[in-house]
Amino acid sequence: MSTQVRVALLIAGAFVIAIGGLLFWAGRDDAAEPGSDAPGGAADPRLVREDSRIMGEEGSSDVVLVEFLDFECEACGAAYPIIEDLREEYAGEVTFVARYFPLPGHFNSERAARAVESAARQGKFEEMYQRMFGTQSSWGEQQEPLDDLFREYAVEIGLDMDQYDADYASDEVADRVQRDVADGTDLGVQGTPTFYLNGELFEPTSAEDFNTAIDDALNQ
Repeated sequence: MSTQVRVALLIAGAFVIAIGGLLFWAGRDDAAEPGSDAPGGAADPRLVREDSRIMGEEGSSDVVLVEFLDFECEACGAAYPIIEDLREEYAGEVTFVARYFPLPGHFNSERAARAVESAARQGKFEEMYQRMFGTQSSWGEQQEPLDDLFREYAVEIGLDMDQYDADYASDEVADRVQRDVADGTDLGVQGTPTFYLNGELFEPTSAEDFNTAIDDALNQ
């Protein structure tokens, strides 16, 4: 299936519902759109911290796309291949930043975030990030702890398991995830995925909106 066809199908399905429906289709039942007066701006430190997880390499431009995401969120899963295509298209130009925002209505989302952050501490953020979204349909929405499954993923991507186990259970990793949540909450984020482009809340209604907005930002 070509990229264009895949994107079209995604837009026709969950992604349009998710992003057109205030970016919280698979989030909390009581999630609401971030307020239009939410703080932001390219220099707002709550958008990108020194320890924020950058996907790939930093871009050569000043253009930064930040996503507050939940690994159990179906809308985030629908957005995932679109973001991956954008990362390939704008590699070396645009910086893509992932911020953890596990929603309390998702039983394993906080565990998934801790697993990804634990992998990141061994230089394998992207491998675990991709594993989570690539397998989301098989583990999402389950109402039982999936710590053992996420540990299997850690084994599969070749992590040092003693370090992974220690990090996964640590207050330090849990606090790291919650710092992202606190930043998002302060910014007005209540649903996922929520995007910020160059410090401004960005609410696309199609995959093409990403390209248009990014191209405009690059040409400024």
